Amino acid sequence: MNNAEELLRSSSWGRALTDDEMKRALAGTIERSFSAGAFICMKGEPVDAWMGIIDGLGKMASHWTTGKTTSLTGISSGGWFGEGSLLKNEPRRYDVMALRDTRVAFMSRSTFHWLLDHSIPFNRFIIAQINERLGQFIGMMENERMLDTDARIARGLAALFNPVLYPGTNRLLQISQEELGYLAGVSRQRANQALKVLEDAGLVKSEYGGILVVDLDGLRRFGE
Repeated sequence: MNNAEELLRSSSWGRALTDDEMKRALAGTIERSFSAGAFICMKGEPVDAWMGIIDGLGKMASHWTTGKTTSLTGISSGGWFGEGSLLKNEPRRYDVMALRDTRVAFMSRSTFHWLLDHSIPFNRFIIAQINERLGQFIGMMENERMLDTDARIARGLAALFNPVLYPGTNRLLQISQEELGYLAGVSRQRANQALKVLEDAGLVKSEYGGILVVDLDGLRRFGE
């Protein structure tokens, strides 16, 4: 994607907006760039925007004062996040960090709520988005308690292909072993070991600049 306007116009909810609604959405959206390792948003700060990844990769996590980090999920190009925080009047409860150079669209709180008040398709999208996110987190909790590291990494990769949350994901994931380790909360070496297991199982294939997903259904079932 080239810019914030393209992200809005290509999103399923954006394609359903009227011309006037799209003009309002574009007027209330800005684009910002983040270097790898920078925080896109931080736990405890006021919530004033809905965000979408134009290009890049983010990690949603919670960093505790004890030094412990809990990885929640990755957010790839085309994915929107933060709608739950905008619907609640409280500080943000998680961090989002750019794992590589990343461009993000920021839709203002007032524009987000205006669309909720005026667009039925936008409302339906937000309901579906929240439902998918809830299902994702329930699945992650189950995986964390019941699966080994190889299976968790398999499910983590598969989760990046959720058609509602990450509609722009390509079968050739432009993700490094280090980035995959960050998403899974393991070292690069451990992520590499898991990828070899998954490659031997015929589920993925290491390619230059990324990971080719050969069998998505197999990734989703790995470890059962």
